[in-house]
Amino acid sequence: MIRTWRHKGLRELFKTGKSRRVRPDLQTRAVIVLDALEAATKPSDLNVPGFAFHKLRGRPPERYSIHVNGPWCITFEFHDGEAHRVELEQYR
Repeated sequence: MIRTWRHKGLRELFKTGKSRRVRPDLQTRAVIVLDALEAATKPSDLNVPGFAFHKLRGRPPERYSIHVNGPWCITFEFHDGEAHRVELEQYR
């Protein structure tokens, strides 16, 4: 379950299915990732082909990343079966 958000556009996209704050070419894939994140009960549930799921290094608290498109990733923390501080970030 997704408990908290850092990116208002992702929250809006998840709740309504659309958002002007998330690029149109990222929206379909982002919804797929967010649906999987909502259903996950532990981080390893997200280690599926195509997600490029991995733990981020050197960033306390422990955060995870799932590839969306190009340099764009959804990052989050996972505590007690819930995702926290869900963010859309661009890696360069």
